[in-house]
Amino acid sequence: MMRKELLKLIKKDAVFKKRTILSSGKISNYYIDIRRISLTSRGLYLIANLIWDIIKKDNPTAIGGPTLGADPIVGGVCLLAHTKKKEIKGFIVRKKPKKHGRQNLIEGKTLTPKDRVIIVDDVTTTGSSLINACLTLKKYKIKVIRAISVVDREEGAKQAFEKLKCPFTSIFSRQDFV
Repeated sequence: MMRKELLKLIKKDAVFKKRTILSSGKISNYYIDIRRISLTSRGLYLIANLIWDIIKKDNPTAIGGPTLGADPIVGGVCLLAHTKKKEIKGFIVRKKPKKHGRQNLIEGKTLTPKDRVIIVDDVTTTGSSLINACLTLKKYKIKVIRAISVVDREEGAKQAFEKLKCPFTSIFSRQDFV
């Protein structure tokens, strides 16, 4: 039921049939802007619940992903976990460290090699943003137990995560939109 409602919202407010350059550098005839959904109360509620249903059996201790696509999703899942009396750390992975303050590459509560980490993103094409986040975490000896995308454009993300031996899941795929 929630999946159908979220799909309807995305199709109505977040799919643009227009030639676009994606963050991967690829050119596409359509663009899906999940932030138009994840930055609304109902949209974030649906996304967080659907992701929670995927990850609850993994017993994660942390959830995060690349800024900016993961930011609202991470907050939503952390809040939902709290309502279920589960403690989960949220974090964001920057492309490069800040030049001021603590100059962190990973923002949020400190992660340790003992954490069971889930990484999320709004849309994946090749998966490069999520892969880079995963590799950044690996430098700190933090293992990612699952990667999740709200929408997988099915242009290599799944295969990239197979090479890393990390399960990859998406709520929706390209087939749901074209």
